[in-house]
Amino acid sequence: MREDNFRKLAPYVPGIQPRFADMIKLNTNESPYPPSPKVIEASERFNAADLRLYPSVDVGPLRDALAEYHGFDRACVFVGVGSDDVLATIFQACFNSGRPLLFPEITYSFYEVWARLYNINVKKIPLRPDFTIDADDYTGMENGGIVIANPNAPTSIAMDKGEIERIIKNNPDSVVVIDEAYVDFGGESVLGYVDKYDNLIVVRTYSKSRSLAGARIGYCIANPDLIGVIETVRNSINSYTNNRPSIEIGVASIKDEEYFREMIAKVVATRKRLTSELTELGFHVLPSSANFVFAEPPKSVTAAEVYDNLVKKHIYVRHFNIPGIENYLRITVGTDVQVDIMLSEVRKMLGK
Repeated sequence: MREDNFRKLAPYVPGIQPRFADMIKLNTNESPYPPSPKVIEASERFNAADLRLYPSVDVGPLRDALAEYHGFDRACVFVGVGSDDVLATIFQACFNSGRPLLFPEITYSFYEVWARLYNINVKKIPLRPDFTIDADDYTGMENGGIVIANPNAPTSIAMDKGEIERIIKNNPDSVVVIDEAYVDFGGESVLGYVDKYDNLIVVRTYSKSRSLAGARIGYCIANPDLIGVIETVRNSINSYTNNRPSIEIGVASIKDEEYFREMIAKVVATRKRLTSELTELGFHVLPSSANFVFAEPPKSVTAAEVYDNLVKKHIYVRHFNIPGIENYLRITVGTDVQVDIMLSEVRKMLGK
């Protein structure tokens, strides 16, 4: 076989998935808490015999539930297999002009992977020295689209929605995608701008705040014309995306707002304490609006040294060996017990 027949790519690299009984896993931004009891009930009620049947082609029941929850018509909702699937479909559907796609230089690394996979021209925009996004960098520049994660990953910093509106407003001929994977933990959603701007797509996921990373449910909300373009691409690849159990689980989760809010409050409270205690240990912690913190260790140690020391104890955080952030750690907010154990090991390493 000729190797020049094959696509050569540098793929996205997810956080490692260790399998130790005693491990503390704080490296993939999963929720430390189980999904809603209503989700568990729905999964127990599911009739496995129905797996012989294809799922709903348009994911109808879940689209209806999401449309009602967010106050939109179902024609404004697209559902996919996790927000990665939704975003990949958007990249294929909406960024084909040949003009550069703009996104931050430090952000979710899958954006660049998709751009290369689909031969999309890219211009990466540097962050400010404090890791914030400058809206002015995304206005007045010719582009074929814009993608911004808000809050951003891995920095955890949220952008003011007024600044995001300025980007949307000043790019009327380009699709602007706002990836709100972490918005429930403290960011300001721009869903309210969907009716105002026909070039806006807002992407959401069940993986973080709804404790359903394993169910693979993501969705986006936009005007019906944009949703139609995205659906055309999806139906040109695979019409049957979300499986039947995930559709039922997704509907059940939306119907338990009390549990949803309770779990978010627990994560936010632990995040506040984690930030405070890391700061007391000499870490520089960026202001987080996500379910993780991004922290630089004190000068006596490097991020790589902290990471390696924790791995020896089967405690996993995320270290990106990337210029500009190579001395930072991304630490998922776990349970209070998990955080206490991690902090205890850090104190031992620092001699405190």
